[in-house]
Formats: sequence, structure tokens, C-alpha cells
Amino acid sequence: MNLEQERRNDILILRPRGRLDSSSSPELERVVTEQLDAGIQRLVFDLSALEYISSAGLRVVLLAGKKLRTSKGKLVLVGLRDMVREVFDMSGFLTLFAVTDTLDEGIAKV
Repeated sequence: MNLEQERRNDILILRPRGRLDSSSSPELERVVTEQLDAGIQRLVFDLSALEYISSAGLRVVLLAGKKLRTSKGKLVLVGLRDMVREVFDMSGFLTLFAVTDTLDEGIAKV
């Protein structure tokens, strides 16, 4: 997994690319934890370049969502490919998070 980070004002956009699994999720968890601990309250996961996500990757997304919910922050998932969307759907995560098709929609929603 490659991970790109972008800041737009007070919004953090994280773009994991490739596979998010047990070997790559610790890096994403570290970045998410650091950014949330530093005060980020608005987070967009741009998943348009994510090819695969395992339960370890889902766990990081859930962790981010729980931390943001506790601090009254917001999390939006953007650009889920069919296979990744299916994993989120089967796990019940699509009911937990706001999901949009485009980054612009996600930024507006967060």
C-alpha cells in the first residue's frame, strides 16, 4: 500500500493505494492515530485507488470512526470500488459511515 496525505484547510484526505491488509494497515493506523491525536476533526478516506481491504484495514477505518465520533468529528468514505464496497457492505460498515462517489462530494459532506 502507498499512502498519500493531503490537507485542505482543516480537512485531512488520506488516499491508500493498492492493498490494505494486515501487513500495510499498521502504517495507516499510525498515521490516523497521529493526525487525530494532533486535533484533526474532519477526515476523508479517498478509497478510489484501493484494490483490496482486509479485516485489518476495516479495523483501522472503524478505529478512526470511533475516535472521531467521540470527539464530535466527521469521517467520510469516498470512491469505493465494487470489490471494496462489497467488503464494506458485507461487514455492515456502509451503515456506519457517510459514503460518497466523488472527492468533492466527500469534502462537502465532511
